[in-house]
Amino acid sequence: MKFGEIFSKIRKTQPAPSEAPSHWVKCTACQSLMYYKEIEQRFNVCPKCGFHMRISSQQRIEQLCDEGTFKEFDTNLIPIDPLNFVDKKSYKKRIEEAEQKTGRTSSVVCGSCLINGVSAQIVVFDFQFMGGSLGSVEGEKIVRSINRAIANKEGLIIVSASGGARMQESTFSLLQMSKTSAALTKLADAKLPYISILTDPTMGGVSASFAFLGDIIMAEPGALVGFAGQRVIKQTIGADLPEGFQKAEFLLSHGLIDMIVNRTEMKKVVADLLILLGENCKKSDFELKFK
Repeated sequence: MKFGEIFSKIRKTQPAPSEAPSHWVKCTACQSLMYYKEIEQRFNVCPKCGFHMRISSQQRIEQLCDEGTFKEFDTNLIPIDPLNFVDKKSYKKRIEEAEQKTGRTSSVVCGSCLINGVSAQIVVFDFQFMGGSLGSVEGEKIVRSINRAIANKEGLIIVSASGGARMQESTFSLLQMSKTSAALTKLADAKLPYISILTDPTMGGVSASFAFLGDIIMAEPGALVGFAGQRVIKQTIGADLPEGFQKAEFLLSHGLIDMIVNRTEMKKVVADLLILLGENCKKSDFELKFK
């Protein structure tokens, strides 16, 4: 076999540049190039400028929950298409594509876990599933998590990453705002803690309901948090807006959230708050041991 034929075969077996695995990650904020293991060890936080990159729901669970303690619930709940909604694609097609992309049936993952030994119910939004939009299934999962927290006398954590209510479900999705808010009232009546964690982005109907109803509302540095987009607000009020008015730092300075917590410190802070606010919670073996 000639050298040219051998070289041609080697080239065919090599992946295209777009398909080849990359071991280097570029920070979108400071443009620094870093080895991927360095980023993974810091939970996808840039070591050069501290920029918090978006992470998946699975990565978020691994970051917050003690290893091997997360138990997922309500995986059998799947969205339906009550309105037979069609825009550029049918709603059914969009759901199928989101399921293939994420391996999940909804934008919310919920379950029980231990966080530094403290038991809790946790809800995590997956922005990769239709922009983390809030639909009927997502609302039902959140309410069931709240009910489990009440039944088990545990705290509740919701990690939001959402573009808002899912337009393909129209009023059905909007009703989830009141449904989840009403359920959180029962949690408050039971005097059980609810910690709301706002990540980039938390917008629309999610920010207008349960995301801002936490006993403690914390956000990651630089997270985009608001209701409508900046352009829509500017057109509506007809005035220039302050620089970065929808960033976590601006919200903190104006008293709209309680704290900004670096992702690398999030687990410890959440566990400490659950203990501090969990006077009426059932004590885990860890808490009883060190009480």
